Amino acid sequence: MTEVQSMTGFASATHVGDGLEASCDIRSVNNKGLDIRLRLPGGLEALEAAIKKLVGDRLARGSIQITLSARSTADAANAGLDEDKFRALADIATRLARETSLHPPTADGLLAVRGVVLADDMEGRIDREMAEAPCLAAVGAALDALVEARKSEGEALRGILGGHVETIAQLTARAEADPASQPEAILARLKEQVSTLLEASSSFDEARLHAEAALLATKADIREEIDRLYAHVKAARRMLAAGGAVGRKLDFLAQEFNRETNTICSKSASASLTAIGLDLKAVIDQFREQVQNLQ
Repeated sequence: MTEVQSMTGFASATHVGDGLEASCDIRSVNNKGLDIRLRLPGGLEALEAAIKKLVGDRLARGSIQITLSARSTADAANAGLDEDKFRALADIATRLARETSLHPPTADGLLAVRGVVLADDMEGRIDREMAEAPCLAAVGAALDALVEARKSEGEALRGILGGHVETIAQLTARAEADPASQPEAILARLKEQVSTLLEASSSFDEARLHAEAALLATKADIREEIDRLYAHVKAARRMLAAGGAVGRKLDFLAQEFNRETNTICSKSASASLTAIGLDLKAVIDQFREQVQNLQ
């Protein structure tokens, strides 16, 4: 049995190597196809194609947001300070604080401004050759964690969807067994209506009325809809058991379930069969809502 995956999940990973620490966060939500959006450190845009290939090899559907960061693991002792920039920022921040009655700047806040602290291997000077291996390793590890999270949620969804399919099967059996849906009951009801019309007026053509009644009886019969619902139930069970990327196929089945149920409701001439049809529509809506989360 192959796992099924949800399209929603979150994962993060960090990889340290080659003098760099690369961190990757990945968020995944529902989408009709595979949509990949990246936020990469400056100067590492060339990694986009390789990262998208990693994602495409592991995921089939979903809107994927990837945020990647990289920094040097060099000792802080190797860092220098751009004192001119630090003093200029301090003067500007102090003046603005005085003019706006806000809190004055702090040293650690000013040191956090990009470009104030200098080092030979700061992020802004990291090149692609240096960053490729650790960055791709971080993305790969985060993707592996995301796939596991999506599989875990997918297995939970498989159970929920399987329960909905069994409810649809039970309601279909009730519709099949409902006395009002039996051909004999339909014919008896139409015969009674024909007799009432003939008693009300002698101008009706009795043969024509019986022919029309037979046609209406054929149209009111829900045997075909019941058979198709049973066939769709078998297909849904088979897809859920097989697993894999079945989200689109199950979404199509949900539409077919709904189509047959609408026809049953339109043909119904009894409160009991209409009630079963409405129960079917409710559980089919729940089924389709959950299917939207599957890859």
